[in-house]
Amino acid sequence: MAVSAGSAAVAASRGRVRRRFAVVTGALGVLLVVFFGVALTWGRGYVPLPDVLSTLVGLGSRSTDYIILDLKLPRALAAVLVGLAFGVSGAIFQSLLGNPLASPDVIGINTGASAAAVLGIVAFGLSGTAVSVVALAGALLTAALMYALTWRGGISGSRLVLVGIGVAAILLSVVSYLMTRSRVATAQDALVWLTGSLNGRNWTQVVPLSVLLAVLLPAVAVLARTLGLLRLGDDAARGLGVAVEPARLALLGCAVALAGAGTAAAGPVAFVALLAAPIGRRLTRDGGPALVASGLVGAAVVLVADFAAQNLPGLPQYPVGVLTGAVGAPYLLLLLARANRTGKGG
Repeated sequence: MAVSAGSAAVAASRGRVRRRFAVVTGALGVLLVVFFGVALTWGRGYVPLPDVLSTLVGLGSRSTDYIILDLKLPRALAAVLVGLAFGVSGAIFQSLLGNPLASPDVIGINTGASAAAVLGIVAFGLSGTAVSVVALAGALLTAALMYALTWRGGISGSRLVLVGIGVAAILLSVVSYLMTRSRVATAQDALVWLTGSLNGRNWTQVVPLSVLLAVLLPAVAVLARTLGLLRLGDDAARGLGVAVEPARLALLGCAVALAGAGTAAAGPVAFVALLAAPIGRRLTRDGGPALVASGLVGAAVVLVADFAAQNLPGLPQYPVGVLTGAVGAPYLLLLLARANRTGKGG
């Protein structure tokens, strides 16, 4: 009887977790659709919702086709895809390394992409897709360097964070040097890119990003169960049949590629990866990495921030990274304050 009662309690708990997951992801999906509709309808170049729908089904006028299909739709899609990439990437890093600071914008992955992009812009005069490719390569190379410097018969989350912060500091110095040695116009272009911006984004950025996510997200879905087992600890994961280091390397590779893809498309949009995962975990409350919820939260954050950036008074369009940075920086300080209070601040 005791075993039966215990099994029933476990089944009931799992049912509650599944129901909460369905409710949370459904609500986030609905909110994302609403925000997406607002981004296509309101703001500069207002288009009534019926005209938006007519354009999307191929029955719009020439003017609405231009506003929606050439200006608003690719930018909104870029915001969703970039936020999705950063949100899932941050959730993987934080869950795998067991550290709330382990997000790609804090530990140097985005900085590596930025340094490579600025080098391409300033030293080689690259632009457009070429900058995106170089940025993705920079993220991957930075991650490989960090992995090599951190490896001591295994990977420690705290050690990787510290190595990443050190690598990021070096790369920021490289970026500063390149900026001071470049012409004013070139430095201005690089500075806008470094802030993180969706201004002028079109199908040239959306299509490659969509292709990358179509490859990476299914890979993450396949590895999601392994990520849950790795959260139990290396010894427990080995006991359950997980090849720990290959699995960790595969997950880190996916997380780095996602962060690099997002950075390549929009620049290093600050703190999205840091914020999305804790919010996703708080909403689902299932004790897992909350990959789906984190991705949806990241997409919503970037979409809403970019809409606000386009419509705030003052400059014609703020870079979206200005808004996400203004929200994320206080959260980072709060994390550091909590770590110090609990004796984990170093």
